[in-house]
Amino acid sequence: MKLLDLTCDDPAMDLAVDEALLDEAEAGRLSDDVLRLWEPRRTVVVIGRSSKVAEEVNAAACRQRGVPVLRRCSGGAAVVGGPGCLMYSVVLGYDRRGDLRVIDHAHEFVLGRVAQAIRRLGPPATRLGVSDLTVGDRKVSGNSLRCRRDHVLYHGTLLYNFPLADVAELLGTPPRQPEYRDGRSHTDFVANLNVPVDDLRAALIEAWSANEPLTNWPRAAAERLHAERYSRDEWNRRL
Repeated sequence: MKLLDLTCDDPAMDLAVDEALLDEAEAGRLSDDVLRLWEPRRTVVVIGRSSKVAEEVNAAACRQRGVPVLRRCSGGAAVVGGPGCLMYSVVLGYDRRGDLRVIDHAHEFVLGRVAQAIRRLGPPATRLGVSDLTVGDRKVSGNSLRCRRDHVLYHGTLLYNFPLADVAELLGTPPRQPEYRDGRSHTDFVANLNVPVDDLRAALIEAWSANEPLTNWPRAAAERLHAERYSRDEWNRRL
């Protein structure tokens, strides 16, 4: 597996890079699976492909603070990222793991690998709900996926030292909640891993055996997606 450790100045470009990696894999221009690690340089709200801004985001608070609201290519609900929240992405080929075509198998495989990495650092991470990782009953990671013909993009958040009050301030009450949340507020639901980010990065790299750097990442394709989609209100505010 190849490793791309890349954070862009613009979080919209970061979202474009994820989709560009999936596109490159589908086009046969990536010979290996890829693990990408990045961490937004500033606070950002990222909503799912089919999310409705009015239902999931406190738009007034985002406007007041100048926090961008961006839409990713995968499903799921809104998340808040920024310094203190490590993002990871994996692009996996079905030719190596055909069972990943089944969505629940993809959740089980990827989250099992990520949880294993976290547990090596101490926190007893487990999967709860469809695609959450928790420590106890507190959510530390939200995840989503985008399936294509021959590959899957699976990506998620890892809260390690994030200002959790931002989650309550910038997000609304989610319209869909996992049963284990039991109606709790954001403040009572999310938590940090409280582990050093360098250790977290190293554990993920080891868990995925991502030993070689990806040097030819698809910059031009990502820039095109950024210009045509991720930087535009027609995409980010379409619902």
